[in-house]
Amino acid sequence: MSAISTTLEKLSVGQTTAHNNMAWFPLLDAASPAADYLTLDEALNQGHARVTEVDEGGSVPELMFSNESARRVLLLDGEELVGAKQNRVLNITILVGAGQKLTIPVSCVEEGRWGYRSRDFSSADRAMYARGRARKMSQVSASLRERGERHADQQDVWDGVASMARCLNVESSTEAMADAYEQSAGSLESYTDAFKPIEHQVGAVFCLGGKVAGIELFDSADTFARTAAKLVASYAMDALGEQAKTGEKSDDPPAPGKDQVADFMAKLANSPANPFEALGEGRDLRIEGAEIVGGALEVDGRLVHMSAFTREASGDSLREQADELVSRIASMRQRRRMH
Repeated sequence: MSAISTTLEKLSVGQTTAHNNMAWFPLLDAASPAADYLTLDEALNQGHARVTEVDEGGSVPELMFSNESARRVLLLDGEELVGAKQNRVLNITILVGAGQKLTIPVSCVEEGRWGYRSRDFSSADRAMYARGRARKMSQVSASLRERGERHADQQDVWDGVASMARCLNVESSTEAMADAYEQSAGSLESYTDAFKPIEHQVGAVFCLGGKVAGIELFDSADTFARTAAKLVASYAMDALGEQAKTGEKSDDPPAPGKDQVADFMAKLANSPANPFEALGEGRDLRIEGAEIVGGALEVDGRLVHMSAFTREASGDSLREQADELVSRIASMRQRRRMH
């Protein structure tokens, strides 16, 4: 059995929590160990790591991560780094070894800026909105499969951020995703207040508009507790976008039943997961099923982190679109250095 199916098999599904047009089903594992690594937020806030441009000129799809601690550091797909020449989000999940320095693949989420605001990046308390992460994951999988690179389609990322901003009536002088989150802070807080981790919770199946949208899963309840708020906000941005499109409704759709969640998890367990040597430690598993797209990091036989999304929740036929974008990604390689 694969690490994905083995992990899913041992989980139990808790009672759903719902708020407006969003819901989650807690995923529980009473035997989950304590985390033996630092999160990105912990490492940066405690001064145990640095993130900088790769050199003085900078390179849009790459940053330099330096782990200056005696512990490993976990970086999550979609987490946002702010500062330096422009804000970026991580393209994959990476476990960086103690004392290691690594070039990490990223995508820009601030199209209108290319100039230093700081020498180092800081970690934002947010992750890219779920629909954007789903699209990016599919593009990265296609890039890795076809070219051996972990790149997304940068123009598509920018277009997605711009579309989200228009939907939420957000204005930004630098076309930054951060401004959409900051201007939606009050609404997002109502979601993060509603969804709080419970004992033994290692992840959740998230639902939007009455349908399963995706899953976030960790090897430790500690890690999920530390990252839950930014993941809730990631899905909540899509929830707010759907409300903006359809108008506020008092009759929000009910959450799916546990049978639908079980069906989603069964499809996920049976979806192809192509293994690649990871950046940092472990194996990078790229999930490319007919109905599900995602990525996971397996280290020493255990699933450290997994994010996966239904293709329906993304709003697009991602696999086909991603394949078409591979050539576009390649053509943008010459634009990696701006100005």
